[in-house]
Parts: sequence; C-alpha cells; structure tokens
Amino acid sequence: MTADRLHGVRGVARIGLGLAALGRPGYIDLGRDRDLPDRSAEGLRRRSHAVLDAAWDAGVRYFDAARSYGRAEEFLGGWLAARPAAAGAVVGSKWGYTYTGGWRVDAEVHEVKDHGTAVYDRQVAETRALLGDRLDLYLVHSVTPDSPALTDRALHERLARLAAEGVTVGLSTSGPRQADAVRAALAVEVDGRPLFGAVQATYNVLEPSAGDALAQAGAAGWAVVVKEAMANGRLAVPDGPLAPLAGRTGLAPDTLALAWVLARPWVTVVLSGAVTTGQLASNLAAAGGERVPADGADLAGLAESADGYWRHRASLPWT
Repeated sequence: MTADRLHGVRGVARIGLGLAALGRPGYIDLGRDRDLPDRSAEGLRRRSHAVLDAAWDAGVRYFDAARSYGRAEEFLGGWLAARPAAAGAVVGSKWGYTYTGGWRVDAEVHEVKDHGTAVYDRQVAETRALLGDRLDLYLVHSVTPDSPALTDRALHERLARLAAEGVTVGLSTSGPRQADAVRAALAVEVDGRPLFGAVQATYNVLEPSAGDALAQAGAAGWAVVVKEAMANGRLAVPDGPLAPLAGRTGLAPDTLALAWVLARPWVTVVLSGAVTTGQLASNLAAAGGERVPADGADLAGLAESADGYWRHRASLPWT
C-alpha cells in the first residue's frame, strides 16, 4: 500500500491526525496542563485511542507518528490492530530523531537528531516492529539544507529499497530554510528516478515562507502534508493573532488557521494536533464548508520573518 490514496482527497479527509502531542508527556504546545492532566503512559494510550476513534469516525484517514514521539507508534499500532475497520487508514511515520525524554516533561534533552545510516537501520526496524505492513509513508525527520539525508548515497540506496517495497519515502522540514531543503530534495535521484515522493513542512499564517517550494513539490506529484498549522498553539488561543477575525466571523481561531492552509490547492493534508475530542471537532470544522472570509485577506499581514518565527519557536517551553 502506498500514499497514492492521499491524492485527490476531499473534505475532512484533507485533515490528518498527528500524534506528536499524544505520544509523549512533553511537547511544545500551549495549554497542555489543562488538556492532558494524566501524562502516564497508560493515560496517554487511552487518550490517543479515544482521539483516534473520534477521528476515524469523523472521516479522518491519515495518521502521523514518528520514532521520537515517545510511544506514538506503539499507540497507533495497537489502535490499528484493535480496529480492523480502519484497514483503509494511511499511516505515516518518521525516523531521524531518537526520543531521549525518559517520559519526563522536564527532561533536559527530549530528542536527538541523527540522519546517518546506522540510525536509519535501527529505526526502520523499530518502526516495522510496531506498525508492520501498515506503514505507507516514511519520512526523514526535520531535514535542513545541511542534512546528510540530501547527499548520502548509501542512505539513498536504503531509502530506494524501502520505496521498492511500496512505501513512499520523503522528508519533513524545519527551520527558516525549509524552502531550500524542499528544492534540494526535489533534485535527489537514484538510478535516474526521483527518490522522494512526500514532504511534511511547517506552514501557517505566521510562517508561510515555504509556500512556493511546497507548491513546486505538489506540482511534481508529491504528497504535501502541512504540520504546525496552528504554530504550536499560538494561533489557537482565544487572545492570539486570529482573535480579531474570530470575533468578526464567529469561527474559532483554530478553525480559521486550518481553513487558511486548506485554501492552498497544493496542500494534500493538513495535520490536526488535537489532544481532546473537542479540539478535534473544532479543527475538523475547517473542512466543513467554512472558508476564511474575504476580509481574511488581511491575515497576510500577520506573517513574521522566517528567522524571527523560528527563533520564537525555539524559545517555547516543553510542557
């Protein structure tokens, strides 16, 4: 099974569920103390399964995890095994970061990045052990223009072998030079054929700098998955940058943030990072026919410089 079914999806299916905030006790997201009072492994397993159930029943079909998201792959794999009706789910995960948080919110280091072949060999085996043949997309996690993932031929050969098994290989990006990383990845070939077929990137009202490169990837046939559409919660809070438009329209800030992203025709799927079923319902309203109104054009004025946005993100605490 490949990621081909992501192309041409409509409505709620254009919203996926990301498990970054559900698979581990600490994450960079506002409001977690209120939303997740029980951070035990069993508590997060139960919450993950409840949100996964609600997402599937509402029409969500793409589910996203990573090796560094604590036990997210384990939670997702267990849910898939217990829910045979979810045979049509499209499952993505990522490798390249190792979770080092020790199930602590106050860990000094939560994850360590390494895009070397040894880490790939270890982590693809770990992912397969938890997700088996349900893996559809496998992305190099958080690629920047200087990442060896863009130049390491031995790694490319390994990824090409995985692609030959039917898994779509791709990359996620982060940092102020996301566009450069995407364009570099578009040029990577193995035996004269493009290697990558999917990208997951940060794109939102505050940080739209990768838009042109992501449109180029979409035109090349890639699946384009948008993460952090709510800027780690900055765009979802009642007094945040979208509050004036929310007040004028009656739409929730998170709905507006996701709808703004979904208005881009090159976006295949945008991820919800919901950790409650109520948040999920509000997120999914972005695909229910609501659109950012005409006076939402002034949202373009909210964009920050890419460097400034990523400096601010780096200052946010893990909570």
